[in-house]
Amino acid sequence: MISTMSTPASAASTASSSRTLSQTLAAFAHSLEPDDIPHRVRVRAKHLILDTIGIALASHRNEFASVILRGINALGESGTTPVIGCGDTHTVRNAVLLNAALMHGLDYDDTHMKGIVHASAFCAPTALAVAHETGASGRAALAAYVVGMEVATRLGAAAKGGFHRAGYHPTGVLSHFSAALIAGRLYRLDTAQLAAAQGIAASTASGVQVFLEEGTWSKRLHPGWGGVGGITAARLAQAGFVAPSRPYEGRYGLFDSHLQQHAGDVDYLMARAGLGEIWETEQMAIKPYPVCHFLHSIAEAGAALARDASIDPQRISRIRALLPQPVMPIVTEPLDAKRCPRTNYEAKFSAQYVAAASLVRGRFGLAELEPDALADPRILALSARVECVADTDSAFPAFYSGGIIVDTDDGRQHRRYYRINKGAGERALSNEEIVAKYFDNACWSVSRARAEQIRNAVLSLDEMSAAELWAVLRAG
Repeated sequence: MISTMSTPASAASTASSSRTLSQTLAAFAHSLEPDDIPHRVRVRAKHLILDTIGIALASHRNEFASVILRGINALGESGTTPVIGCGDTHTVRNAVLLNAALMHGLDYDDTHMKGIVHASAFCAPTALAVAHETGASGRAALAAYVVGMEVATRLGAAAKGGFHRAGYHPTGVLSHFSAALIAGRLYRLDTAQLAAAQGIAASTASGVQVFLEEGTWSKRLHPGWGGVGGITAARLAQAGFVAPSRPYEGRYGLFDSHLQQHAGDVDYLMARAGLGEIWETEQMAIKPYPVCHFLHSIAEAGAALARDASIDPQRISRIRALLPQPVMPIVTEPLDAKRCPRTNYEAKFSAQYVAAASLVRGRFGLAELEPDALADPRILALSARVECVADTDSAFPAFYSGGIIVDTDDGRQHRRYYRINKGAGERALSNEEIVAKYFDNACWSVSRARAEQIRNAVLSLDEMSAAELWAVLRAG
């Protein structure tokens, strides 16, 4: 625990109505005891962290990982904080930037459905790095991680999809606030300082979605920049920096400035609701496919049709992809780029490509994002013919519904539709399935024996120090 005085989590929720939102979240972050977190939530949290670490290990096979590492090394800054899967050490902020990019770089990390935020990609690297810096226990790191998860998911849900509509990536925005509270808790800030850290973070919170135009790499940096901003904000608040007291609800605060005409839709009660009683960490959806979460039902539908209907792509006369209407600008436009993605990152956000590749190959995994798949003439020919249609029965935003309708030249029609995307809600992946996904990812870069060693360490996080965990994670 961080302080000798504490307030029960439920009491923090009850008393929050008279506080600003930043004060409410600060009180929660300061008062939460590790034992206040139910055992099942702690177990799930460790599996969420394991999922992101598996992704980070797999990311080392990709060009972006070495490019980011070279760029950070060129800064010439030395430090002692490790990087997952290699022997390098950096300043705590640079290490968070690198680790977060590895965790988010494959777009395979978890998502909170209502918040539309990839929370583990900034909560895990921030909590683990600052815990290493401060000599904290794994138990303390895990509690700080959960604090960050609970805050980011509620802030995202309160916006009701407004960040995306305004052109912002919620992960790039909300990561700054969660990271400020994670770092602040581990740096032992008091409640006033934790509130101030959020006020400071409001001036760095950003993350525009311009990467969608060309499938570029900038989104990979969003969660890490949030970690950098949050750690900086926490240290400044600790030093006494004077900060805005209403970073969320104030005039020109987060929601007013970022959401613009959508600011009136914000539900501030959702940002406070159930703190310490209802655990949104349990509601994180694990991705079974390494693409934008909005496309998961498309990927599943295509693979199912290929498997069950044995459809010959050359005999398809018409193909329609059903999607939630609000997400269509993100994953269906601009049309030419979506039909023929130039990079694997562009492909991850193309409904046309994902539909075609899953039908042609009967699956959608990391292999479907390799150069041979992006150049496959069968996939590209079908991708050019995919019609994207707004799904009038969608359960969005609670779930990312979707499906595919295929007409073949023999007059038959084949349809697969999923109201609840795999990995979410009643279709959530079990802890055992998360472990299986972890091994699939980790073993792209390390041996099975190394992957098992890492799994055992992560799932024992609350029984060791952060330094002991990093001794396992940093080895190549």
